[in-house]
Amino acid sequence: MTARIDPSNCPVPAWLPGGHIQTLYSALFAQHPHIGFVRERVDTPDGDFLDFDWIGPGLLPDRLPDGRIAPHDAGLSGTAARRWSEDEDWAQPPAQADALILFHGLEGSSMSHYSQAISHFFRGRGWFVVVANFRGCSGFPNRMARAYYSGDSAEIAFILGHVRQRLPNAKWHAAGVSLGGNALLKHLGEAGDTTGLAAAAGVSVPMNLPDCGKRLSDTFLGRRLYSRYFLKSIKQKIVDKAQLFPGSVDVMRTQQLRSLRELDDLYTAPMHGYRNALDYWTRASSRPLLPEIQVPTLVLNARNDPFIPQASLPGSRDCSDSILLHQPALGGHAGFTTGPFPGRLSWLPTRLAQFFETGR
Repeated sequence: MTARIDPSNCPVPAWLPGGHIQTLYSALFAQHPHIGFVRERVDTPDGDFLDFDWIGPGLLPDRLPDGRIAPHDAGLSGTAARRWSEDEDWAQPPAQADALILFHGLEGSSMSHYSQAISHFFRGRGWFVVVANFRGCSGFPNRMARAYYSGDSAEIAFILGHVRQRLPNAKWHAAGVSLGGNALLKHLGEAGDTTGLAAAAGVSVPMNLPDCGKRLSDTFLGRRLYSRYFLKSIKQKIVDKAQLFPGSVDVMRTQQLRSLRELDDLYTAPMHGYRNALDYWTRASSRPLLPEIQVPTLVLNARNDPFIPQASLPGSRDCSDSILLHQPALGGHAGFTTGPFPGRLSWLPTRLAQFFETGR
């Protein structure tokens, strides 16, 4: 069993040289639509909650189910959601529809540049799109001391089960970016043919977490730029949790964190049942499960991704024949900006649509 290979490249423009610039420019400056969502809050089996941001036919962020203009909800300010869903939104599920569930990356949300670009594109094609904001990423703190992590395939299974219940007649597809992509691929490998998905995609996925964790923790830019960016918001979340759950984490050590390895050693690993960062990275990696994936799946990774060493990317013999590997030379991490200046983020959603609709 071997994966198929797509040898084509992403047409990244010459004015965006290098994986670092392609990553940063895409996240901070590239043009993309800004759309709103209808938010649904769902209680989890362990007493927490998840916020799902929906858009699609009949699910309009600025109008209520009866057609009236939705009043401004000040409680959702600072999020991509415009209003909360109502029972009437789900009263008449469509007899058939295409639908996409999107899982974001570390400290991402429905506001992330890739979430917005992908959601806008598929909404324009008449699809239902839902972004599953992981615990603590929707603009609201979650209820528990635990958070979200890269290997939480059980959470992915719960999320997929819920959205299928909401739209039981839809043809469901899934896409995961970075951390969300690793959790999705891990779930696909564990679930076999029971996922209920027509197709899936992983984008910029760190499938070999030990190698990727070392890249982000041990290199100069990994520590001083990327880790610092992620840790800024994560540290504050941990401090807030420590106030609600005294003794759950060493707050003084939290303020001294300088790398993702230190974060995972102190908080992520012990909070979620792992011994330390290396144990977490090893056991949560999706790469060992790639041969078990039975759902048609696109695995898209730029070879110049600054988060992911090229040597850690899988080859065709590392995967099942349900997988299509696409590893363009350029694109950066969750970037793939194309076109003349100032660039646009349309290539990635177009690539996903091509795979979902043709399998290529």
